[in-house]
Amino acid sequence: MDLAVLEEEVRNYDLSTAEGRASFRQRFLRKGGILDRLLSELPTLPLEERRLRGQRLNALRQLAQQRLAQAESHSSSPSLSPLAFADLTFPLVGLQPGARHPLSLIEQRVLTLFQRLGYTLADGPEIEDDWHNFTALNFEPDHPARDMQDTFFIDPSQGKLLRTHTSTVQIRVMERQAPPLRILAPGRVYRHETISARAHVYFHQIEGLCVDEGISAADLRATLEYFLTQFFGSGTRLRWRASYFPFTEMSAEVDIACRICQGKGCPVCKFTGWVEVLGCGMVDPNVLAACGIDPDRYTGFAFGLGVERLAQLFFQIPDLRLFSENNYRFLQSFATYAHLA
Repeated sequence: MDLAVLEEEVRNYDLSTAEGRASFRQRFLRKGGILDRLLSELPTLPLEERRLRGQRLNALRQLAQQRLAQAESHSSSPSLSPLAFADLTFPLVGLQPGARHPLSLIEQRVLTLFQRLGYTLADGPEIEDDWHNFTALNFEPDHPARDMQDTFFIDPSQGKLLRTHTSTVQIRVMERQAPPLRILAPGRVYRHETISARAHVYFHQIEGLCVDEGISAADLRATLEYFLTQFFGSGTRLRWRASYFPFTEMSAEVDIACRICQGKGCPVCKFTGWVEVLGCGMVDPNVLAACGIDPDRYTGFAFGLGVERLAQLFFQIPDLRLFSENNYRFLQSFATYAHLA
């Protein structure tokens, strides 16, 4: 076949209609079409003629593909128009842009402040075992937290439970990594508590751990005071109180002046003017030893804070149940706080 005649046909083929384009594709570009048949005959030709004819056939195929692609891109066929599938009588639906959840904003703000101090993130499972949730953290066998009233057990016979704190992540990290350690463990935790304006059966917690040689209580205090003044503002009033946790010795809790009632007294602060925001202490040597870390060489501190409590105080929300009710009007009010993250 004369390729000049074939090229003329490719250039002048009518592609203005869908039928014409389908016919063009069938004749020139389908497997078994005219170009495909001519290419299959090349091995029967002499070498030099085969090379030249092959180049012209490939050029023809490219020309055919370009013409078809251009014709389809300029097609005004109603079948390709989006309006062909639109119901113009349907009422307009107003779509509103989404926003980050207030708990996500607060969690990211906390993580950012501690990451400035060199802390890295660690994660662990929400379904835990007795060892990581209690025993390795120096809880006595008869500790009240092990009771069904405080812990959601999945399989008591196997010690399977929903973690009550993200301290479990600290244990897992210390078991597999040698000091120095400086980690944050954010996540959801579960406790059998009465749901109220101050408490829920699940909440979000961020635990911190720092273990190295020569770590002291002065490092703990400097770290947490830096965090709280950066988070709430330099004028925030703090109060340190001695406390008790099985996994730390010494132990303390830190309160701030209630930002909801400005220290005058309200249900959130139980009319004391102060609200606890975190618990902390020096890691008990028994915990270090349980994880294979030499307590004679290394010391450390740990702390834990609730994201809901921080969000409640930061945004001055009187009832933390609002964070889990998915009320659109409530959540939309935080759209202007995107800069916090």
